[in-house]
Amino acid sequence: MSRIGLKPISLPGGVEIKIDANNFVEVKGPKGQLSQQIDKDMEIKIEDGVLTVARPTENKKHKSLHGLSRTLLNNMVVGVTEGYVKTLDIVGTGYRAAKQGNKLMLTLGFSHPVEMEDPKGIETEVQGTNKILVKGIDKQQVGNYASKIRDWRRPEPYKGKGIKYTEEVIRRKVGKTGK
Repeated sequence: MSRIGLKPISLPGGVEIKIDANNFVEVKGPKGQLSQQIDKDMEIKIEDGVLTVARPTENKKHKSLHGLSRTLLNNMVVGVTEGYVKTLDIVGTGYRAAKQGNKLMLTLGFSHPVEMEDPKGIETEVQGTNKILVKGIDKQQVGNYASKIRDWRRPEPYKGKGIKYTEEVIRRKVGKTGK
């Protein structure tokens, strides 16, 4: 039995949800609008400001889709009310970030600076020269863009230089020692 799928989603004030016959869900809130196609077998109901998801049968496919559908809907509700933020730290001498309009400029030890344009619906913010905030209402887009930024210079295990998530722990290795 899915424990996540059974949890109801309470809808805060200012959130509107439209569900059509094919389970295409649109969520509008103070921060924006999101839409998602949920599997047509799942039963989505709104009663008294609470959203619930039910599965039609106990077969394996429906069990796996139950929790997924509920989580996707919850992420949409949280996104349009609070939004999502991923924080990246830049570690290393000479490594830094700057913002120019809607472009993120990264100096990462290459012969040229790396320019990344913010995708639609995503906003980046630079605090100081070594902290990047990626903000948006779509959890998947925020995570993808943060991952693309991190991929330019992943943290290495000896000195820890590179771009890492703030909550990420880097397992350090001991370097070579001479005789």
